[in-house]
Amino acid sequence: MAGEGYAFEQTFSFIPLPAKRFSFQQDKDTLALLMKWSMLGRLSAQTYSFDSNFHPYSCETFASCFFKDPQVIPTLRNMKAGVWVPLERPVVSVSAELVPCTKISMELFDQIYSCGILWPSGHVVKCFHDVYTDYDALRQMLQEEDSEHYHVIGRMEREEFLFRLFKHLCLGGELCQYEDTIEPYLSTTKKIYKDLISVQKDAETKISVVSTVLKVSAYDESGLCFPGTREEEQTFAYLIVDPVKRNVTLFYHIYGVGSFSL
Repeated sequence: MAGEGYAFEQTFSFIPLPAKRFSFQQDKDTLALLMKWSMLGRLSAQTYSFDSNFHPYSCETFASCFFKDPQVIPTLRNMKAGVWVPLERPVVSVSAELVPCTKISMELFDQIYSCGILWPSGHVVKCFHDVYTDYDALRQMLQEEDSEHYHVIGRMEREEFLFRLFKHLCLGGELCQYEDTIEPYLSTTKKIYKDLISVQKDAETKISVVSTVLKVSAYDESGLCFPGTREEEQTFAYLIVDPVKRNVTLFYHIYGVGSFSL
C-alpha cells in the first residue's frame, strides 16, 4: 500500500582495534596473580569500533551482528588442548543477556568484612567441604545458596557485573591456587573493572557508568561454539559497549589449565 511504513532493521559493522591494550594485560603483578589463579593465557580482552548508535534495546541485534561480522570472525578463538584455534563453523545464532552495571565504587563488598567470612586480619576463614579439601567461607558464599553467608550479598548486587567479575576471579581456572586473604581478589577486580568500564560526569559532577554489558554465547549448527564448546560456569564472555566512543570490548575466559609463565 502506498505510504505504508516499514520497520528499519538496524545493523552494525565492526573493526578490530589491536592497538588498544588494557593496563591489566601489561601489569606484571596482575599477570602473576592470573597465573596463580590458572587464568593466564585463557583470559582475553579485545576491543573493536562500530559504526552505528547503540541502545540497550538493540543488544540482541548488536551481538548477532558482532559474531557474524567478517572483520570479527577471524579474531574469534577457542582453546583446544591448550592452544588457541579459530572457530570451525559459522555462527548461526547468538544469545545476549543484559547485565546490570551501575557500580562506581567497591562499597558492594563492605559487608563481607563483618559477617564471619573473614578474620579481622583479612584472612579468609577456612571450612570443611565434602569434595574440596582446601575450601573456604568465601567460595562457599559465592557458590552455595544454602550457606549461612550466601545472602550477605543481595540478589540484585549479585547480578552486577562488578560482583560477577569478582566471583570469576575468586573461582579461577582448573589449577587455581586460592588466596589466603581477600585483598588480591578485590584489588584485581577493581583494576580490571576500571579498565573495562567507561564512566562520565553529569552537570552536577555525579559520576555514572555509561557502558552497557552483555553476557553472550554464540552457536553454530552443532551447538555452543563460543566461548568454549560446553557449558561451564568459569567459561564466560561479555561484550562491554561504550556507546559514546562507539567501542566494544570482548572480554572472555575459557576454563582450563592456564599458562605457567609470564
